[in-house]
Amino acid sequence: MIPKIGRRGRRVRRALESARVIDQVVNNQLALVPRLTEEGRRRAAEYLAELVMLAQAYRHFAAGWITRRELERRGLRTVRRLGALRQRRGRSAAHFTERE
Repeated sequence: MIPKIGRRGRRVRRALESARVIDQVVNNQLALVPRLTEEGRRRAAEYLAELVMLAQAYRHFAAGWITRRELERRGLRTVRRLGALRQRRGRSAAHFTERE
């Protein structure tokens, strides 16, 4: 059996690594935002803001401020919000093409 401190340390490292990877994705995408249309910038900002909040949740978990269950809840909420943003984008694109 692994001592409790060892498991916690591994979880902390994994959570911090996950936050780092998400931050890296956001930083890489952020460089592309100025090249987008105004509407594209708005949509990108919404997506990136959700990812920033998810990275923050991982850091909060690593600090012991939230439980694993709360981290999972926030992760699922992020996935639902990103899905809703994608659906909203899809509907507006379909609506636009119908008018043309």
